[in-house]
Amino acid sequence: MNTSTRSTLCRIQPDYSAVADSHGETYNCPMSRFIAVLQLLMAVIIAVAAIATSINLILISTRPETISVVNTMIGQGVLIICMAAIANILFRKGLRALKSAGQPDSKSS
Repeated sequence: MNTSTRSTLCRIQPDYSAVADSHGETYNCPMSRFIAVLQLLMAVIIAVAAIATSINLILISTRPETISVVNTMIGQGVLIICMAAIANILFRKGLRALKSAGQPDSKSS
């Protein structure tokens, strides 16, 4: 790789909200809209699973306290926090990608 190509590639900032070509430059296409919708859908599914897990945690907490119940409560607590974080990340990323996919393409003009 010569120095001019390397300096051009170093100036390109990655944009994770749109699909990138082999040179790292971003462009909008129908696939980026599809991926954004999938990310939003997965965020909703994971959020529903986190809510269902928290309901299960409440029901488990009514049982007599044994070591297995305590282990389950700790494990489900960690799982709820992780699912909430992943759902939040997917929702924000999908929303940002959906907004950028709706804007006109800068290469087409």
